[in-house]
Amino acid sequence: MSWNLGAGLEGKGIIVTGAAGGIGRACAQALSATGARILAVDLDQAKVDEVVAGLEGTGHLGMAANLGDHATHAQLVERARSAFGNLYCLTHTAAVLRRRGSLDEVTEEDWDLQHDINLKASFFLCRTVATSLIAQGQGGRIILFSSQGWWTGGFGGSVAYAATKGGITSMCRGLARTYGPHRITVNCVSPGQVHTPMLMTGLSPEVYENMKKQTPLGYVAEPSEMAGPVVFLASDHASYITGSTINASGGFLMY
Repeated sequence: MSWNLGAGLEGKGIIVTGAAGGIGRACAQALSATGARILAVDLDQAKVDEVVAGLEGTGHLGMAANLGDHATHAQLVERARSAFGNLYCLTHTAAVLRRRGSLDEVTEEDWDLQHDINLKASFFLCRTVATSLIAQGQGGRIILFSSQGWWTGGFGGSVAYAATKGGITSMCRGLARTYGPHRITVNCVSPGQVHTPMLMTGLSPEVYENMKKQTPLGYVAEPSEMAGPVVFLASDHASYITGSTINASGGFLMY
């Protein structure tokens, strides 16, 4: 095995969802630096085109898709396979958060939206990707994103979001058991507080400062600090790791 950081990824096709967001963009950038070819996916074509323009190497693509429409999943896989000649990895960062001040403010529509996008669409996208990887017969990687909320349960109105991320963590383990015989690993990254629009929207300065105080490392992470675990999990270095959740919370949680 080569011991360069992205061992085994050169020339491999990787789908990155949520690629226009903070963590998704950072993952796309880091994975492109390994020599992988990226299909950047998000809701807005202009934004994914901007992401692609900033990636290292050549041959990357951007594709707008609403993952809540499950018909798009097969289209993404087909686009990656036809453009790259293979599909090796799904890095799935796309998610939505409806921040509410209390449980009483959470509406049924809030609940349904977050579960439809964060959990339901994730299951069907993973299944579509895995079906393609099995057909190729060369193994592969699926990397999901949970949240520290899967462990804490969230609080107030964030309970609905945390419930979806608890589902992601459990689903990761089930998918890992199912697809392991096909040499497809399925793992999860669980960020703590990360400086992204999702975190900062509607967040008071006092709460932000309190987050830093509660984190042993003393600061809120940058999106790029979530990309390292993704590159590792996608590479040959993590070939014997599956069903795992990597805690990347700066010590906010310790497990």
